[in-house]
Amino acid sequence: MSSATPPPSSSDASPAPADSASVSPTAPISDSPAHAPSPLRHRAVAAAVAQGLVGPATPVAGLLDVAGICRSAAELRAAFEEFTAPGTPVLHAFAVKAASLVPVLRLLAGEGLGCEVAGPGELALARAAGVPPARTVLDSPAKTPAELREALALGIAVNADSFGELARLDALTGSAPTGSPLGLRVNPQLGGGSIGAMSTATGTSKFGVPLRDEDVRDRVVQAFLDRPWLTRLHVHVGSQGMPLELMADGVRVLYELAEEINERAGRPQVTTLDIGGGLPVNFASDEVAPSYRTYARLLHTSVPGLFDGRYGLVTEFGRSLLAKHGVVLARVEYAKSAGGRRIAVTHAGAQVATRTVFAPDSWPVRVAAYDAQGLLKSGDPVAQDVAGPCCFAGDLVARDRPLPLLEPGDHVALLDTGAYYFSTHFAYNSLPRPGVYGYAPDPDGGLRWATVRTAQELDDLVAESGGAHGDALTRLRATHSSA
Repeated sequence: MSSATPPPSSSDASPAPADSASVSPTAPISDSPAHAPSPLRHRAVAAAVAQGLVGPATPVAGLLDVAGICRSAAELRAAFEEFTAPGTPVLHAFAVKAASLVPVLRLLAGEGLGCEVAGPGELALARAAGVPPARTVLDSPAKTPAELREALALGIAVNADSFGELARLDALTGSAPTGSPLGLRVNPQLGGGSIGAMSTATGTSKFGVPLRDEDVRDRVVQAFLDRPWLTRLHVHVGSQGMPLELMADGVRVLYELAEEINERAGRPQVTTLDIGGGLPVNFASDEVAPSYRTYARLLHTSVPGLFDGRYGLVTEFGRSLLAKHGVVLARVEYAKSAGGRRIAVTHAGAQVATRTVFAPDSWPVRVAAYDAQGLLKSGDPVAQDVAGPCCFAGDLVARDRPLPLLEPGDHVALLDTGAYYFSTHFAYNSLPRPGVYGYAPDPDGGLRWATVRTAQELDDLVAESGGAHGDALTRLRATHSSA
């Protein structure tokens, strides 16, 4: 797409929209965020509307701030470089599930990041983005023999999730030598955070080898002693809702296990520690908190040996790199009242904000109100529901939210949606996946745009829903009837 400058307006100086959302259900929702939204975001919304990226024919789209993404990647690298001994190999592998979009993966690769993949689809995306095998890590609790063979043939790092998978690797590496770095994921069983579904270090988590179960620690140590090719340990305590102290405690447990294994082996057998990701995101305002530097400093204080150069490091951050740099922008189709409550019916609901709709207390989203030209709306806040297009009553992205009065033709922006909202589409009502577009400022003060993902056409939707096999069941019925 071409460069575009939005129509002249005072949007950059407009007051912040009357909206916010809290990270936890106990935090109050205020009428304005702690920090005014980025003027670049305002310009991007206005430009997207002016260019027709969002309009009557395409009523919802995703917008990604390229400069913001690159800034987050640079902050991650700098945070760990500050505390890590010179020459220590560090791979920051982006968790592909957070934004499974090839252009995003290629952009991050250009910023020095690799990819953490959790299945053949994500691996295919990483390869399409040009991410080399040496900068790719395969994690999953259910890897098939075919997936493992492919990874081992390519030289991709693999973290086994169970003793059963280690046995499978025994057979595969015995029949075909590999250059893949191989490790084992352990569960330190430290407990969960405020969101159970995001807590991966509980006593009964499906992930990793449960380190505190009876005799398991000894079995882990012996598994390494029996396998000289096993050189990595992996841990991931959890993501959103996890306190940093618990995350750091999980890394400390991993480090101490590595030290024990190496002492028993009489040599540095474990050479790399994969400490996972999961840095929580502040969804209550534009403030980035906690920062990567805050987390790296806590790790340096809690586990100083982690950074002394004896171990290579791998991280697997996802949400924290992208969330703040994305917006779901949707047109308001209708406005009405029910039981004294105003309702703005938009085109952004459960199909793009699945977690927000089904678990609003855990995944609240801030909503900004823009007018028909894409300029920030002003006016006294009115409590409103912001509804999506799906055919069930609970399809609401915001409930009783104070916003300037929304009318048909206006727009709503769901903020902090750069991670997961574009890669976990919910195909309820066969709603097509929206287009995703990246933007960046140009030297002339305008914005340049690029298509990240083309909006799904209805013909494509029909095709993936079995359109080519339309009469398959009818033929079976005819065969059955004549039998």
